[in-house]
Amino acid sequence: MNAYWLEQTEGDVPEENDWLSANEAACLNGLRFAKRRADWRLGRWTAKLAVSLCLDMPAFPPVFKKIEIRAAPSGEPEVFFGNQRAEITISLSHRAGIALCSVAMSHVELGCDLETVEPRSDAFVADYFTVEEQALVARASAADRARLLTLLWSAKESALKALHAGLRLDTRCVIVSPFEDSFDRNGWSALRVRYIHGVVFHGWWQLAENIVRTVVGSPAPDSPIPLAIPAHFVDCASRSA
Repeated sequence: MNAYWLEQTEGDVPEENDWLSANEAACLNGLRFAKRRADWRLGRWTAKLAVSLCLDMPAFPPVFKKIEIRAAPSGEPEVFFGNQRAEITISLSHRAGIALCSVAMSHVELGCDLETVEPRSDAFVADYFTVEEQALVARASAADRARLLTLLWSAKESALKALHAGLRLDTRCVIVSPFEDSFDRNGWSALRVRYIHGVVFHGWWQLAENIVRTVVGSPAPDSPIPLAIPAHFVDCASRSA
């Protein structure tokens, strides 16, 4: 399975909202807090841009207005054209002014996440990680502990999204096994996440600029394919902003 990915920052999002559908504009207007509004706009912009790149669609507001990102009852994002759900699966994550969108061009199980590498307490490890994962952390060097914990946490988040549940499930119901000696040419390394009720997700993780990214799916995805933004696409987007 091909899984594509794209990241955007708050500075990439147009100031105007003419690229939002009427329903999306109404949803935005209902958000009270500035940070929530900024995160929501960043996620919608990143998702629409990723979908348009996968479909080779131009970056004009009238086109983007037709790509509607709706929240399913489970909370996961879904892509609609008009009132018809598209044969596309996306997953979204954002942290510290950066959004990540992963895309598959069919209905599959898919989850992505990004996390900043930062220290986490022993209590955090005891509360959210399985015995196997705690043993893996215990064997890590002090210098590598924060990176490993961030990787394990991010992979859990991705798997729980692929299960359409998110953090409503106990994080210990998914067990992460990273493989640190299988890097591809883009810096992604393989991992596996086992759901205790039988599902096994395969995926990938990457560390760059102190941020861990993970993508998991079923069927097993090949290493994530970056979505490149052509120069003419950027020019169109800046003129429409």
